[in-house]
Amino acid sequence: MRILLLVNESASSVTARTRVLIQAALAEHHEVELAMTSRRGHASRLARGAASTGTDLVAVLGGDGTLNEAANGLAGTDCVLAPLPGGSTNVFARTIGLDDDPLNATRQTIGAISDNSIQSVGLGEVAGRYFLFHCGNGFDAAVVRQVERRPGVKRYASHPLFLWAGVDTWLRHYDRSRPRMKVVHPLATIDDSYLTIVLNTNPYTYLGSRPLSLAPSATLSNGLSVVALRTMSFQTMLGLLKDLFEGKPLENCDAVHVANDLSELSIVGHSPFPYQLDGDYLGEVNQLDFSWRPNTLRLVIPT
Repeated sequence: MRILLLVNESASSVTARTRVLIQAALAEHHEVELAMTSRRGHASRLARGAASTGTDLVAVLGGDGTLNEAANGLAGTDCVLAPLPGGSTNVFARTIGLDDDPLNATRQTIGAISDNSIQSVGLGEVAGRYFLFHCGNGFDAAVVRQVERRPGVKRYASHPLFLWAGVDTWLRHYDRSRPRMKVVHPLATIDDSYLTIVLNTNPYTYLGSRPLSLAPSATLSNGLSVVALRTMSFQTMLGLLKDLFEGKPLENCDAVHVANDLSELSIVGHSPFPYQLDGDYLGEVNQLDFSWRPNTLRLVIPT
């Protein structure tokens, strides 16, 4: 099998030693070429180029943002994506069952390739780009924006940085005085969302080793799920966080709107709102139109 090992050296958990060991492990049974990403969007072009020249599989050692770029380069092709965790949180790699240690994950991946454990999975699509696990709109994206302004801190202290950014954004960088957006889909329309998450998989993220589960119905073989927060009062937020930490699923109520298995939906801002895809902040928009695209990406699934 021809494999491209695509590495983001700037990712939080990537070291030269890790890269060398992973390349050697893959090369024991396969023909391996190494490529390094050097700028935003580079992974998409490298993955697309690999697919067009007959490469069978692209293994991505990097964070969720690099993985998203590679998935966009491979979507709709026969070339297979194999995630290897190299970032700070590695949401998608952990969601599909990979160990958070990149060397252990490599061993799992080699075994899955040997067993031909490859599935064709669905992706979310918005604004001309695919996403693997979620799109955050509103407060969530504003937090990611604050984190991305401090890349040096993110590399060495990502979890404390996210906590600090969440508090700082809550206090100083997000207007919580009024709803920010309307959510429209075939099952309902709500016009008072402060924060909206569109999910292709579950969990939403991990806090340390603990998964934060927003939509257990969200899987790679179902349509999209949407979770819209209809209040940001401190008391309600504390109650919701308590429920999430205790593993209780979010349900429709006065504070939260939940819908699952959607093939399409739209978010319309009452004013421009920030959004992020798979952990990458992408700016502010007035409207986003989402679609679920089944059988779009061939993916190695650990056995």
